[in-house]
Amino acid sequence: MRLKNKKVIALVEHEFEDLELWYPVLRLQEEGAQVDLVGKEANKKYIGKYGVPAESAYAFTDVHAENYDGILVPGGWAPDKLRRYSEVLDFIKIMDNQKKPIGQICHAGWVLISAGILQGKKVTSTPGIKDDMTNAGSEWSDEAVVVDGHIISSRRPPDLPPYVKAFADKLAD
Repeated sequence: MRLKNKKVIALVEHEFEDLELWYPVLRLQEEGAQVDLVGKEANKKYIGKYGVPAESAYAFTDVHAENYDGILVPGGWAPDKLRRYSEVLDFIKIMDNQKKPIGQICHAGWVLISAGILQGKKVTSTPGIKDDMTNAGSEWSDEAVVVDGHIISSRRPPDLPPYVKAFADKLAD
């Protein structure tokens, strides 16, 4: 398994896009990665947009980005909440500084915007936040997946297969 000994944070908050959380988590686990669901509170059940639950293993304050190899930010409406937590923004900034894989899909770009890391980066997202992404200084394109260094971005659930493959490839490097 090519991702054995790799650890990934998967951020969770209410109203995450169900597939955009669970598809990457399960695919990375299939390849041997340890994926920890991390939310504001540990051992809390968060409910996705379509009713699929996810229970956090850890609270934001329980983990340190330095101990992980990558981070996943799901879309849905959760990113609008996640970007309000200083710990989440710190995770993103630390991962960015250390050039560790940062995966973002759909509305998850909002978290990267709030962390201030998109200036000069090539990205994609749901077209609904294209203006937000470009106003943050990024170069936006309408592609299934865009990889710019350690930042892997994607648009929406139909793009999950190439998105997760690109994230896993970067994590395996």
